[in-house]
Amino acid sequence: MLEVKPLAFDSFGVRSMATFVETDDVRILIDAGVSLAPSRYGLPPHEIELQRERELWEEIKKHAQLADVLIVTHYHYDHHDPNEPEIYRDKTVYIKHPKENINKSQKERAEFFLQKLEGLPRVLEIADGHEFRHGSTVVKFSPPVFHGTNPRLGYVVEVSISCGGEKLVHTSDVEGPSIEAQAKFPIEERPDILIVDGPMTYMLGYRYSKKSLELSIENLKKIVEVVPTVIVEHHLLRDLRYRELLSEVYAHAESVGAKVITAAEFLKRDIEMLEARRKELYEKV
Repeated sequence: MLEVKPLAFDSFGVRSMATFVETDDVRILIDAGVSLAPSRYGLPPHEIELQRERELWEEIKKHAQLADVLIVTHYHYDHHDPNEPEIYRDKTVYIKHPKENINKSQKERAEFFLQKLEGLPRVLEIADGHEFRHGSTVVKFSPPVFHGTNPRLGYVVEVSISCGGEKLVHTSDVEGPSIEAQAKFPIEERPDILIVDGPMTYMLGYRYSKKSLELSIENLKKIVEVVPTVIVEHHLLRDLRYRELLSEVYAHAESVGAKVITAAEFLKRDIEMLEARRKELYEKV
């Protein structure tokens, strides 16, 4: 058995990829963090966004209590919260290496986080490129890959969880994937469900190039050929045009019998792109 429950995602109205996974042997929480864009369209978070962030953080904490294992794929605050370290008490914790394949900002955050964690986890292990077993459940991590298209924002680890012939892969912040190394892990793992951070199209022409988008589309097309359910999320869901910009991927997925959906659609709930609609939220006041 492998059950996947998205807890907080951009299609729910916050910045997060928090995911709860339950297998026959173990309960795992990936990336217990949530945040909001400090500024979008020159506007701070709307009260509706702030309320959603509070609600979803409570949901994450509730599932952290249930979890046996917590995973930190990198040290951005929408993926971990150093100010509430108690959620890691008596847990097995797998973390992105805090000193290797990491940029200056994340290295400083990692050091601060580990100071806060001291003495709390039951087990603390480096994740990068390693594999761990919990009964019949295998938790496997990729080598570090770029957070985005280059090492400027540091690196993340992708994670594969398998049990009873079922498998999930969670890519963390690959912003695409536009780099071959980022796409390699899900393609080789061939999961039943892939949660992938989509291209950062809301920064297209500014911090994200047209070439990177083209490469992301090509890699996503390769991925849907081997993965039946692809949840494309996070950076992509900050752009109201996301379906139009990824139309090639949706069409190719349909042609090979795969599904490309958001986390909200996976849970059969409404898509609420609150950050992308922030201007509208303020106009309604």
